[in-house]
Amino acid sequence: MRIIPAIDIIDGKCVRLTKGDYDTKKIYNENPLEVAKKFEAHGIEYLHVVDLDGAKSKHIVNHKILESIASNTGLKIDFGGGLKTDEDLKIAFDSGANQITGGSIAVKDPELFIGWLEKYGSDKIILGADAKNEKVVISGWKEDSNLDLLPFINDYEKDGIRYVICTDISKDGMLEGPSFDLYEKIIRGSTSGGGMKLIASGGISTFDELPKLQVMGCEGVIIGKAIYENRISLQQLENYIISK
Repeated sequence: MRIIPAIDIIDGKCVRLTKGDYDTKKIYNENPLEVAKKFEAHGIEYLHVVDLDGAKSKHIVNHKILESIASNTGLKIDFGGGLKTDEDLKIAFDSGANQITGGSIAVKDPELFIGWLEKYGSDKIILGADAKNEKVVISGWKEDSNLDLLPFINDYEKDGIRYVICTDISKDGMLEGPSFDLYEKIIRGSTSGGGMKLIASGGISTFDELPKLQVMGCEGVIIGKAIYENRISLQQLENYIISK
């Protein structure tokens, strides 16, 4: 299972929110590159970068931060937040993203999102399936889509999606543990014969949760606040990576 630390960006700074609420913003570092380098120094290879300004503005904003991290580390970066047009996507890839995550766009303009999937391939495009009470939530978690989560994922599996990041909003930033039952349901309900790579996100609070997610079949796990609040140490993550 891949370990994927998260860097969320507002005003060029590394922040965390609780349940996606911008009013709960807490700044952890003024320099995201410094944070990324620290991750890399501990054997981490992957990074999840969210442009929270972009999510709010509905277009890419913090691509210079992405470019700085990509050009000064060897981290493989998946980037999301505000990607709404072909130009946004081009900027993200040109700035060094290895993958991009599309959430709201997959709900509001499925034709465009499927076009990206066909153009760039299933290794480059991740479906962002953020949920509350098993309903898909979009627009920086401010808007309910009324779409049921599992059929939403299954439909995109049929269109060729392989990578899915699922965040249970009720868990995000709460440090109370992830939605094991929800992830199990998604993996069990996959229609692609084991081809779907589910990345768990939201609520990770202790190191002991990671092996459980791995046994369950999650391909990756995104860890945010638990690292920044020293609930999980980078040394623990390094040891986990080495032991695999």
